[in-house]
Amino acid sequence: MRAPDPLLGRDLLNGQFRIIRKIGTGGMGAVYEASQPSMNSKVAVKILHAKLANRKDLVSRFHREAAAMSHLTHPNTVKVLLYGEDEADGLLYIVMEYLEGKNLNQTVRSEGPLPTDRAIPVLVQACLALQEAHEQGIIHRDLKPENIFLCNKQGGIKDYVKVLDFGLAKVTEREMRPGSMILTQEGMVFGTPEFMSPEQAQGKTLDARSDIYSLAVILYEVLTGKLPFDAKSPMEYIQLHVQKEPIPLSQRVPGKSFPSELDAVIAKALAKNREDRYQQASEFAAALQRAVGIAVTPANVAPHSVPAPSMNMPPARASGMQPASAPVVTSMPPPKRGVPMTVVILAFLLGVGLAAIGFIVAFKK
Repeated sequence: MRAPDPLLGRDLLNGQFRIIRKIGTGGMGAVYEASQPSMNSKVAVKILHAKLANRKDLVSRFHREAAAMSHLTHPNTVKVLLYGEDEADGLLYIVMEYLEGKNLNQTVRSEGPLPTDRAIPVLVQACLALQEAHEQGIIHRDLKPENIFLCNKQGGIKDYVKVLDFGLAKVTEREMRPGSMILTQEGMVFGTPEFMSPEQAQGKTLDARSDIYSLAVILYEVLTGKLPFDAKSPMEYIQLHVQKEPIPLSQRVPGKSFPSELDAVIAKALAKNREDRYQQASEFAAALQRAVGIAVTPANVAPHSVPAPSMNMPPARASGMQPASAPVVTSMPPPKRGVPMTVVILAFLLGVGLAAIGFIVAFKK
């Protein structure tokens, strides 16, 4: 019988928050629903696994996620309220807004591929959230349907988008906490193979155009229920992203077609050479709207209005609490897609796979 979670029912930050239930867990930590009695409201609290607290690299990544998210104020980005280290026992935490709804992967799995007039506004909102992040030097690097959350009629909008989980974000040095480690080095491969850009699959330095490629793969899957390539393993997806042209959108599902303009927009966003893609997320969003004649304007997206939890917090430790730059709520963490790929395994397998292909080509010549 599994032992009860010792965090359930405990207070955090001298009683400011009380942990109610676990929402989900992952390799880095767990996310809990928590109440804030003073405001009669709910938040989500992400807590790093205690067994990892001595791993400087993972602690740095945890702080990096909080730092990245706390700088973002776009209404379509999940908001961080505060983050730091609890004085009582050194727990590392991120307090975020609490969201109710389903992620995009869950939505497509339960309802089937989305119609164009529903899918495009969802992706446009995600693009606009990423545009702000990119302008601040933050590249998400792990965009996938599980990290795009559809809130339940927040602000009167049915599919109000929140972009989640900047845990693999590439953050510029100015965004880092003092003493944090820069973990994103050229030659390392991070992310989810099904949604990686070609340059990400090759371990190259990334910029905003990598996120644009991933967004295009997401839209492709949301519209068709399929990915742009037929592959049987994560390694095969990586190779296809690098080497093979995607199956055209309108050819992916027999009997199902899309506007030719939309085919062209997605093909451009999925270009192997990033110079041939849209250069900004906002540019991709505008092209999508033109292709299908749907305008996603401020009138379509209600303003963000979440009451800010009280900020009368105890003094922080030297490495402790960092209030976010704006108020906010969080969401249920997405289920993992596929098999998590570690940096070493991915880099090694990619090198072996590409070397083998090069050898075969040379041999045939």
